[in-house]
Amino acid sequence: MSGIAVEPWLDELAELRIRIFRDYPYLYDGSAEYERDYLDRYARSKQSVVVLAMEYNRLIGAATGLPLSDADPEFVAPFERHGPPPEQVFYFGESVLLPAYRGEGVGHRFFDLRELYAQDFGYSLTAFCAVVRDPAHPRRPADYRSLEPFWRGRGYRPEPALTARFPWKDLGDSEETEKTMQFWMRDATLAESEM
Repeated sequence: MSGIAVEPWLDELAELRIRIFRDYPYLYDGSAEYERDYLDRYARSKQSVVVLAMEYNRLIGAATGLPLSDADPEFVAPFERHGPPPEQVFYFGESVLLPAYRGEGVGHRFFDLRELYAQDFGYSLTAFCAVVRDPAHPRRPADYRSLEPFWRGRGYRPEPALTARFPWKDLGDSEETEKTMQFWMRDATLAESEM
Protein backbone atom coordinates (compact mmCIF):
# COMPACT_ATOMS: atom_id res chain seq x y z
CA MET A 1 0.00 0.00 0.00
CA SER A 2 1.01 3.60 -0.43
CA GLY A 3 0.35 7.09 0.86
CA ILE A 4 -2.82 7.69 2.88
CA ALA A 5 -3.82 4.01 2.54
CA VAL A 6 -1.16 3.32 5.19
CA GLU A 7 -3.03 5.37 7.81
CA PRO A 8 -5.22 2.57 9.28
CA TRP A 9 -2.12 0.43 9.87
CA LEU A 10 0.07 2.98 11.63
CA ASP A 11 -0.71 1.91 15.21
CA GLU A 12 -0.03 -1.77 14.48
CA LEU A 13 3.14 -0.85 12.58
CA ALA A 14 4.28 1.24 15.54
CA GLU A 15 3.74 -1.68 17.94
CA LEU A 16 5.63 -4.04 15.65
CA ARG A 17 8.58 -1.66 15.27
CA ILE A 18 8.82 -1.17 19.04
CA ARG A 19 8.72 -4.92 19.62
CA ILE A 20 11.34 -5.87 17.00
CA PHE A 21 13.73 -2.97 17.60
CA ARG A 22 13.97 -3.79 21.34
CA ASP A 23 16.32 -6.60 20.31
CA TYR A 24 20.03 -6.20 19.64
CA PRO A 25 21.50 -4.37 17.76
CA TYR A 26 18.94 -1.54 18.14
CA LEU A 27 18.03 -2.00 21.83
CA TYR A 28 15.38 0.65 21.21
CA ASP A 29 13.20 1.80 24.09
CA GLY A 30 10.47 3.24 21.89
CA SER A 31 7.17 4.97 22.49
CA ALA A 32 3.91 4.72 20.56
CA GLU A 33 3.75 8.52 20.29
CA TYR A 34 7.19 8.81 18.66
CA GLU A 35 6.47 5.86 16.36
CA ARG A 36 3.17 7.31 15.20
CA ASP A 37 4.87 10.60 14.34
CA TYR A 38 7.73 8.81 12.52
CA LEU A 39 5.40 6.55 10.52
CA ASP A 40 3.10 9.41 9.58
CA ARG A 41 5.80 10.46 7.09
CA TYR A 42 4.91 7.34 5.06
CA ALA A 43 1.23 8.27 5.06
CA ARG A 44 2.07 11.77 3.78
CA SER A 45 4.43 10.68 0.98
CA LYS A 46 2.72 10.16 -2.37
CA GLN A 47 5.36 7.61 -3.44
CA SER A 48 5.77 5.69 -0.18
CA VAL A 49 5.33 1.96 0.02
CA VAL A 50 4.45 -0.24 2.98
CA VAL A 51 4.56 -3.99 2.47
CA LEU A 52 2.60 -5.94 5.08
CA ALA A 53 3.20 -9.58 5.94
CA MET A 54 0.04 -11.09 7.36
CA GLU A 55 -0.93 -14.39 8.91
CA TYR A 56 -4.69 -14.47 8.50
CA ASN A 57 -5.62 -11.01 9.81
CA ARG A 58 -2.58 -10.61 12.10
CA LEU A 59 0.36 -8.38 11.17
CA ILE A 60 3.59 -10.41 11.50
CA GLY A 61 5.97 -8.17 9.57
CA ALA A 62 6.32 -5.06 7.48
CA ALA A 63 8.78 -3.24 5.23
CA THR A 64 8.69 0.42 4.30
CA GLY A 65 10.15 2.72 1.68
CA LEU A 66 9.83 6.22 0.28
CA PRO A 67 11.80 8.66 -1.85
CA LEU A 68 14.83 9.73 0.17
CA SER A 69 13.84 13.36 -0.32
CA ASP A 70 10.67 12.58 1.74
CA ALA A 71 12.64 10.94 4.58
CA ASP A 72 13.79 12.43 7.90
CA PRO A 73 16.33 15.25 7.44
CA GLU A 74 18.98 13.25 9.34
CA PHE A 75 18.85 10.62 6.59
CA VAL A 76 18.86 13.12 3.73
CA ALA A 77 21.82 15.20 4.97
CA PRO A 78 24.63 12.69 4.24
CA PHE A 79 23.50 12.43 0.61
CA GLU A 80 23.34 16.22 0.30
CA ARG A 81 26.94 16.39 1.53
CA HIS A 82 28.44 13.40 -0.32
CA GLY A 83 25.97 12.41 -3.07
CA PRO A 84 24.30 10.90 -4.94
CA PRO A 85 21.57 13.56 -4.92
CA PRO A 86 18.68 12.60 -2.60
CA GLU A 87 16.10 12.90 -5.39
CA GLN A 88 17.81 9.98 -7.18
CA VAL A 89 17.54 7.56 -4.23
CA PHE A 90 14.65 5.48 -2.91
CA TYR A 91 15.07 4.88 0.82
CA PHE A 92 14.06 1.67 2.58
CA GLY A 93 13.02 2.58 6.11
CA GLU A 94 12.90 -0.83 7.79
CA SER A 95 12.10 -4.48 7.47
CA VAL A 96 10.64 -5.95 10.64
CA LEU A 97 9.44 -9.51 11.05
CA LEU A 98 8.48 -11.54 14.11
CA PRO A 99 11.21 -14.09 14.93
CA ALA A 100 9.00 -17.16 14.37
CA TYR A 101 8.63 -16.25 10.68
CA ARG A 102 12.27 -15.59 9.84
CA GLY A 103 14.24 -17.83 7.48
CA GLU A 104 11.22 -18.51 5.23
CA GLY A 105 12.01 -16.00 2.46
CA VAL A 106 9.89 -13.10 3.73
CA GLY A 107 12.95 -10.82 3.99
CA HIS A 108 13.80 -11.46 0.33
CA ARG A 109 10.19 -10.77 -0.61
CA PHE A 110 10.29 -7.46 1.28
CA PHE A 111 13.34 -6.40 -0.74
CA ASP A 112 11.96 -7.74 -4.05
CA LEU A 113 8.71 -5.80 -3.74
CA ARG A 114 10.32 -2.54 -2.63
CA GLU A 115 12.99 -2.71 -5.34
CA LEU A 116 10.34 -3.29 -8.02
CA TYR A 117 8.25 -0.44 -6.62
CA ALA A 118 11.25 1.92 -6.68
CA GLN A 119 12.06 0.93 -10.27
CA ASP A 120 8.45 1.60 -11.29
CA PHE A 121 8.99 5.21 -10.18
CA GLY A 122 12.30 5.45 -12.05
CA TYR A 123 14.72 4.94 -9.15
CA SER A 124 17.73 2.75 -9.88
CA LEU A 125 19.40 3.59 -6.55
CA THR A 126 17.98 2.09 -3.36
CA ALA A 127 19.46 2.57 0.09
CA PHE A 128 18.85 1.79 3.74
CA CYS A 129 20.81 2.34 6.91
CA ALA A 130 21.64 0.13 9.87
CA VAL A 131 22.95 0.92 13.32
CA VAL A 132 26.68 0.40 13.93
CA ARG A 133 27.43 -1.32 17.25
CA ASP A 134 30.75 -2.33 18.73
CA PRO A 135 31.16 -6.12 18.14
CA ALA A 136 32.14 -6.36 21.81
CA HIS A 137 28.93 -4.64 22.98
CA PRO A 138 27.95 -6.17 26.33
CA ARG A 139 24.35 -6.78 25.21
CA ARG A 140 25.26 -8.59 21.99
CA PRO A 141 23.78 -12.12 22.24
CA ALA A 142 26.21 -15.00 21.86
CA ASP A 143 24.11 -16.40 18.98
CA TYR A 144 23.69 -13.06 17.16
CA ARG A 145 23.86 -13.35 13.36
CA SER A 146 24.57 -10.21 11.37
CA LEU A 147 22.36 -9.44 8.37
CA GLU A 148 25.36 -8.21 6.37
CA PRO A 149 25.72 -11.44 4.33
CA PHE A 150 22.02 -11.22 3.41
CA TRP A 151 22.36 -7.56 2.35
CA ARG A 152 25.52 -8.25 0.33
CA GLY A 153 23.78 -11.18 -1.37
CA ARG A 154 21.10 -8.74 -2.48
CA GLY A 155 23.74 -6.48 -4.06
CA TYR A 156 23.96 -3.84 -1.31
CA ARG A 157 27.29 -2.40 -0.19
CA PRO A 158 28.12 -0.07 2.70
CA GLU A 159 28.98 3.45 1.56
CA PRO A 160 31.72 4.65 3.97
CA ALA A 161 31.07 8.36 3.32
CA LEU A 162 27.34 7.98 4.00
CA THR A 163 26.61 7.81 7.70
CA ALA A 164 24.09 9.58 9.89
CA ARG A 165 23.78 10.20 13.60
CA PHE A 166 20.38 9.44 15.07
CA PRO A 167 19.34 9.59 18.74
CA TRP A 168 17.19 7.17 20.70
CA LYS A 169 17.04 5.78 24.20
CA ASP A 170 18.53 2.31 24.64
CA LEU A 171 16.75 -0.14 26.92
CA GLY A 172 17.79 0.50 30.50
CA ASP A 173 19.16 3.99 29.79
CA SER A 174 17.69 7.15 31.27
CA GLU A 175 18.28 9.39 28.24
CA GLU A 176 18.79 9.32 24.49
CA THR A 177 22.24 8.92 22.96
CA GLU A 178 23.26 9.35 19.34
CA LYS A 179 24.05 6.24 17.31
CA THR A 180 25.93 5.97 14.03
CA MET A 181 23.82 4.68 11.16
CA GLN A 182 25.67 3.24 8.16
CA PHE A 183 24.04 3.54 4.74
CA TRP A 184 24.05 0.59 2.37
CA MET A 185 23.23 1.18 -1.30
CA ARG A 186 22.41 -0.80 -4.43
CA ASP A 187 22.42 0.42 -8.00
CA ALA A 188 19.92 -1.65 -9.98
CA THR A 189 21.56 -0.72 -13.29
CA LEU A 190 24.90 -2.12 -12.08
CA ALA A 191 23.25 -5.19 -10.58
CA GLU A 192 21.56 -5.99 -13.91
CA SER A 193 24.81 -5.57 -15.86
CA GLU A 194 26.56 -8.04 -13.54
CA MET A 195 24.00 -10.78 -14.33
